[in-house]
Amino acid sequence: MLDLPSLTLTYLLCEWAVRLVMIVVIPLRRPPESARSWLLLVLFLPIPALILYRLIGRASFPAWRTARFAATASERSRVARDLPVPAHAPDRLSRLAEALGGFPACDGNRVDLFTDYDATIDAMVAAIDGARTQVHLLTYIFADDRTGTKIADALGRAVARGVAVRVLIDALGSRPWIKRSLPMLTARGVDARLALPVRFAALRRTRSDLRNHRKLCLIDGEIAFVGSQNIVDRDFKPGIRNDELVGRVEGPATAALEAVFAGDWYLETETRLAPLPVARTAGDAVLQAMPSGPDFGVPGYERLLIELVHGAERRVAIVSPYLIPDEALLTALKNGVTRGVEINLIVSQVVDQRLVSLAQRSYYDELLAAGVRLYRYRDHLLHAKNVSIDGRVGVIGSSNTDVRSFMLNAEISLILHGEEASGRLDAAQRHYIAHSDPLTLDDWRARPRGTRLLENLARLVSPLL
Repeated sequence: MLDLPSLTLTYLLCEWAVRLVMIVVIPLRRPPESARSWLLLVLFLPIPALILYRLIGRASFPAWRTARFAATASERSRVARDLPVPAHAPDRLSRLAEALGGFPACDGNRVDLFTDYDATIDAMVAAIDGARTQVHLLTYIFADDRTGTKIADALGRAVARGVAVRVLIDALGSRPWIKRSLPMLTARGVDARLALPVRFAALRRTRSDLRNHRKLCLIDGEIAFVGSQNIVDRDFKPGIRNDELVGRVEGPATAALEAVFAGDWYLETETRLAPLPVARTAGDAVLQAMPSGPDFGVPGYERLLIELVHGAERRVAIVSPYLIPDEALLTALKNGVTRGVEINLIVSQVVDQRLVSLAQRSYYDELLAAGVRLYRYRDHLLHAKNVSIDGRVGVIGSSNTDVRSFMLNAEISLILHGEEASGRLDAAQRHYIAHSDPLTLDDWRARPRGTRLLENLARLVSPLL
């Protein structure tokens, strides 16, 4: 029988074995800032760090899912070939986005931007009520509240007309409501499924916080809603009201968004959806769909965002409720200021995730000192996610400016090419700034020391959030 000194020695040897092994394992195929956070945790708490690493250490899926995702490539390629590309040669941004997400920029679209929460839901309901053949809806949250019931009733009416209705809901994002919202949908005849269900047996093979964070509502392959808004009441968190931005798209670009949904549906059900023809021309907007996430093997949205900032000549505006930049993005922002670009970051003064907010705030001093302009949106949680560059390129969608959206979540972005479409986004961002408080470096440095300590501690784990 081992005595206490022997047990203590065995435990210490195990700790050092973990440290030595993890020093080799952790830096492999991992961003330096993330590796630093993991190594710091391993240094002080090796055994808990090993357990945590087994649960959330690798942003990768099991082999069966990788094979299933590869099987969806042919449909994305077919749609990409059929999209009407603009007459002029694609620029380096559109080529990069196509290489990352698989779809080229396409001509002949119309896009309208919604910033009114209830008006967006009403527009979705109207589109669903006009559906003739199919409705596809993908969301991170589908609640059984007033908003969720309103959408569910519209979906039920579509089913009653003979429309095929499919709904995909992220299992973790909708966990507080799923036991009620799924039966609510199935009772109306909707084919509703969970995306990435969390099963205990699967935790050994993949981390449970790899999520499908996309928000799409697709009608007949002709109309699409894409943006930041979930199917839930605006004030679903007590004391907090969300402000969102959603694009309503008509035209060929909807085919790419349908292909994204079809791929996600196949990943969860192994059922292939019948392909639809590319929609007819509906306008003159050049749009480009760019999906991203762990399935693609590269941090697509991060690379797109960095390229956007590096290519800016006059003005950059980034809107994100969760803004935790990595070293590459920090460098791009600082370089932009140095070469005379106006960099505007618009974040939310109202917060819903305390730890993320503390980690985010730890970057403010560095950004403000570099000359970045930082605005804090008042009164409501600005949950919208969008980017504008020089009034000529815009991006809307589901992606935040943080490691989670860069590496861990399946996201969808819609790139608005050209001054007309991106100009509408500029107008929305001017509204955000008008309803924000600018933050100065002197005011920021006057905050209490205890707050600074909490922010710095949160920053240590920010690459893991």
